[in-house]
Formats: sequence, C-alpha cells, structure tokens
Amino acid sequence: MSGAAERKRLQMADIARLAGVSVSTVSRALNGSPLVNDETRERIGQLARSLNYSINLGAQNLRLQKNQTVAVVVPYDPKARQHISDPFFLSIVGALADALTDRGYDMLLSRVDAERLDAAATLYDAGKAIGLLVIGQWRHHDQLNEMAARKVPLVVWGGQLPQQLYCSVGGDNVAGGLQAARHLLALGRRRIAFVGDARLPEVQLRHQGYRQALREAGLAPDPALEVAAPFEVIAARAMLDRLCAGGVAFDAVLGCSDLLALQAVQAVRASGREVPADVAVTGYDDMPVATYSDPPLTTVHQPVGLAGTEMVDALLRLLGGERVAPRVLPVHLVLRASAPATAAPRRR
Repeated sequence: MSGAAERKRLQMADIARLAGVSVSTVSRALNGSPLVNDETRERIGQLARSLNYSINLGAQNLRLQKNQTVAVVVPYDPKARQHISDPFFLSIVGALADALTDRGYDMLLSRVDAERLDAAATLYDAGKAIGLLVIGQWRHHDQLNEMAARKVPLVVWGGQLPQQLYCSVGGDNVAGGLQAARHLLALGRRRIAFVGDARLPEVQLRHQGYRQALREAGLAPDPALEVAAPFEVIAARAMLDRLCAGGVAFDAVLGCSDLLALQAVQAVRASGREVPADVAVTGYDDMPVATYSDPPLTTVHQPVGLAGTEMVDALLRLLGGERVAPRVLPVHLVLRASAPATAAPRRR
C-alpha cells in the first residue's frame, strides 16, 4: 500500500471513530451511497472536511459520466434577507441556466448563508454536483479560497481580489464606478452620494472608481455622502430617507445597483426635490427595470449574458484539469433621463 493510500485509510478510521460508525459506513458516505442516511452522511462529511480529507467524488462521477449536474449557489444575508427575486439574481441565474443547458448539463439551484459560503461545498462533497457556480463573494473571500485550496471546483461571480485562489468572473467594477462618477461630474455635480456597502468586494471596487473620479476632479471624499446601504429595498430606503432628511447637501447619487438607484429616486422625490433637475441619479447593472422606470435610469451595463457563458466555460475547463485565470468583463454607461447626456436645467 502506498504512503498516500495508507494515510487515507488511517483518516477514514479516525472519521469512523469520531462518528461512531464503521469504516465501511464512512466509505459509503463519502461515495454518496444511498445506504447511508442523510444525517450520518452530513456528519461524516463535516468530519472529513475538518480533517482535510480529500473527497474527489465530483471528479469521479464526471469521469464515470454519472453526474451532469452543476450547482448554482445564490448566497443570502440572514440580516438583510435579499430576495432571490432581485432582478440581478434572476438575470444571472437565467444566463447560467441557458449556458448549462446549451452544453448538456443540469442545474441545481441552492441557497446558503452568506456567512457560511463554505457550506456550498457539501453539494460537491456529497456528489450532488460536479462543481459550483457561486453568485457573489459577499464578505467571505477567505472561505472561497479555502474551498479552492482543497480542490472544490468552483467559479465565482465577483471582483478579482489579491491572493485569490479561485476563479472569478465579473464586470470591471472599478471602471464602472469611475464611468458613473465621471459622468455625474461632467454634468456639473459636485456633491455625489455613493450608495452601497463597500464591505462587499464588488461594491468596494466600485467605490474605488468613485473616489478616483473625485480625485481627478480635485474633490475630497465626504464620509457623510457615503451610504453603506445593503442590497435590500426596505433597509436601503430607510437609509436614503435619512440621508435626504439629514441636512447633508448632495446633487447626485451613484447607486451600486439599479434597485438602490430607484430607491434613491423615490427618496429624493419624497423630500420635495426632482430627478434629474435637483439630483442626478445613476444605477448599476442595467436590468430591464432601468429602461421602464420613471425617469428611465442612467446605469452601468453589465454583460450578464456573456457572464453566464464565461462562468460555465471556466468551470468546465477546471473540471478538465486546466488552470483558469480570473476574467474581468468590460462594462459601459448607458445614458437615460435620470442623468442625461447634458446637464438638466436646475429649478430656480
């Protein structure tokens, strides 16, 4: 028996002892046998992960052509409770479904707590999916790195970050924030509120672009104009209402999603001001709702359809044994009436 095989045998014996089951039960559980109940399989899987036991069932199933299922994971924040009906989630899930179907794969849609992104790995460990497509890094880039380090095949929609071990695909967030802020500055706006939680990696990169544009214009950032609103409508609206009522002067809003920008429009109007005459507003994503809103929303377009194709192709290349570099997709600003191409006349 080789040294590696002997180590695996000893690890399985440790798992069996800790779980209070036989080694054969451990072997069956790690290979996804239906003879082991779900509770026992989950307990054994957790122990295996804690001992860094290498579970390659997903790759094994792929070789044997038993499994053609890819898990699409949509994390949720238990505090904000951002709904899966969010237009961006629906758009990117649809794009991923189309790309997987075109390549002959099935999709398993799953939600995990955004504080426990690593819980998504159980779908791979249990053999339910051959790989993972995760929508968003949230605040746990470290957990994604840990999954990649133990060879869980995953591709993440998000921003490229330092010391990143996993493959990400995402829009050019710095360029998006920069384009939106530069446009608002070109309209003569100088008090631009940034709306979005910069603790989230993609928002943090958009915030970099926003601040770069301010520096170019010779303006210092004002912390009172930076609103750490979550991607959840009710909580975001409450924060925007407080901004409007707080006596802080602002003449533009850069929202980090279209829904945040639309909530800003409503909050501005509720305070007795007009969009764009008094406050110009830009959004982010260019979801269909941006075209039909009142006024139609100037927004940063993200290539969601291309993102679906790129993420699926990257995952399939990973499963084929390739090393796949992160991919940053181009974005561009779409001009509409909430922040038009030329400055709107101010009310007297």
